[in-house]
Amino acid sequence: MKKKPTDPAQILDTALQLADVCGWERLHLFEVAAALDIGLDDIARHYRDKDELVEAWFDRADQAMLGHARNPDLHHLNAEQRLESCLLAWLGSLAAHRPVTGQMLLYKLEPGHIHLQVLGLMRISRTVQWWREAAGRQTQHLCRIAEESLLTGAYLRSFVHWLRHPEEDAAEFRAFLRRQLRCGPLTMLLRRP
Repeated sequence: MKKKPTDPAQILDTALQLADVCGWERLHLFEVAAALDIGLDDIARHYRDKDELVEAWFDRADQAMLGHARNPDLHHLNAEQRLESCLLAWLGSLAAHRPVTGQMLLYKLEPGHIHLQVLGLMRISRTVQWWREAAGRQTQHLCRIAEESLLTGAYLRSFVHWLRHPEEDAAEFRAFLRRQLRCGPLTMLLRRP
């Protein structure tokens, strides 16, 4: 009987479920393989290492945000509201495994993981780029550069705040996010098309 191919989404979901119990640091890929009754070679076909699971988790959040961008109601909102809505969709996709998401970031920041930190910077840049695209931002040249820099700060402050305050209700977090998007220079840029 031929073995059914392993689904990469199932591997990621199983890893997240196990990490919810033991924590990301203590999670081992051989445990994921055992839970799925597959071999490590089946996991390696889709994920070369544990960090690729982290990347897949954040790719899933990016995809949720981009899917949210299809919402026709977004087109009736101003730039700040579109950015807010898109980032809330991104965070919402991570919410089921919020503590593990924070642990993944700490794992990347360990002193011996310089290669992961470089990849983490690239991940931040990529997510901010998709965030701008999802919100329909059209600034160019120096305005785009300034907007990207300011949005990166707003993204990081909001993401860290969201991770550190899981008990905060949605309205309080939304107010925090709005304050990040209303900083002086960013407000001026967001008034542009």
